[in-house]
Amino acid sequence: MSTNQFKGTGVALVTPFKSDLSIDFEALKQLLDHVSEGDVEYLVVLGTTGEAPTVTAKEKNEVIEFVLANNPKNLPVVYGLGGNSTKWTIDQLDLVKDYDLAAILSLSPYYNKPSQMGIQKHYEAIADASPFPVILYNVPARTSSNVTAETTINLSKHPNIIGTKEASGNLAQCMEIQQNTPDDFILISGDDPLTLPMMSFGCVGAISVIANIQPKTFSDMIRYGLAGNFEEANKLHMQMMTGYDLVGKEGNPVSVKTGLEALGLMKRDVRLPLFEGSKELLRHFKMYLGDK
Repeated sequence: MSTNQFKGTGVALVTPFKSDLSIDFEALKQLLDHVSEGDVEYLVVLGTTGEAPTVTAKEKNEVIEFVLANNPKNLPVVYGLGGNSTKWTIDQLDLVKDYDLAAILSLSPYYNKPSQMGIQKHYEAIADASPFPVILYNVPARTSSNVTAETTINLSKHPNIIGTKEASGNLAQCMEIQQNTPDDFILISGDDPLTLPMMSFGCVGAISVIANIQPKTFSDMIRYGLAGNFEEANKLHMQMMTGYDLVGKEGNPVSVKTGLEALGLMKRDVRLPLFEGSKELLRHFKMYLGDK
């Protein structure tokens, strides 16, 4: 299957909330228009940045339906679906099987700390059951277990596993994956600041947090990188260094929602156990974005 639609920038969309913490669909529409105007390549809903752990199953379906119905450029939509129970994750596939999704992005099992063979079998079971292509998602800082290069290479042989979002921060591991997986298996960055360095050895783009705020700057950087023009890509990369820092300052998605409030696109409300970004962070975002 073709993976060209995932070459470029995927936006890890936030889920906006009103002050009563119900989903703010008006703000979500504004965000969809904002990132589409930035010429990103695809959308990722209900991942880490979308606060998936605190969004109910009913709300998830409402969000997916809304994004699909309010997608100005009809961009491919990827759905975040992962958990620490393989059976539960497979059962959730049944709730979204009828949606027009391009792929699912599946987080490695957290809390359980499975062995590498357990991780491999988990993903193989999901890929066997999924009506959509599967993109692996490795983020050890959140899951407390790393999907090793060897495990990813083994999983790349499955016909329904098309790539991996690597947020390990381990460039040597990413290089090993890139070197030893099939040509049509895609390496996607899950760390905005590391995306351009990763593109130097074959990464095809990113599922980005900062692209919620600066979709055009980030996606232009990716396009320059894909074209081999690293001089121009690096100029844009350096322009966003302060932004990268701010987006990570108080955690994700707390910080990016604070930046989006600074842009006037939504309020920075999050659901507990997350807590809203500080007024100081909001002030710094306004200063940063005021220069753009």
